[in-house]
Amino acid sequence: MSDLTTTIAALPYALPACPNARIALFALRRMGAQGLHDARASHALFTAFGQEFRRPLVLMRALMADLAGTAAGTIAIAPCCCARMTAAERTMLTILARVETAPDTARLLLGDLLGVRRVDAVLASVAAVATAFADDGRPICV
Repeated sequence: MSDLTTTIAALPYALPACPNARIALFALRRMGAQGLHDARASHALFTAFGQEFRRPLVLMRALMADLAGTAAGTIAIAPCCCARMTAAERTMLTILARVETAPDTARLLLGDLLGVRRVDAVLASVAAVATAFADDGRPICV
């Protein structure tokens, strides 16, 4: 198998066109790889949200902690420099984009992603992050 085939198998999706989804993805990747208090994730949210950065930052940290504490297995994330996304990252962005408009779909996707049936607490965290982005005029879309 060639390197390109291997890359596309591991990272099957292109980055989202939505700049808000890219911000969320960057924070997700940084916090997932470097920890909840990663300075670059904090800086990215500060740059995007200005003085109102604390709400999305704290909620993203809470979401990441909920994901890590609830998931039955690992959730594949790519390094921040990757120009493509894993299936798990794509699913997470889809959940963030649909949690307000299609909560049943978001719940099913989240259950599949986490490998557990009871996802209401994590879904509440997802909704809080999505609302924080939307309230600042940065709705996440995919």
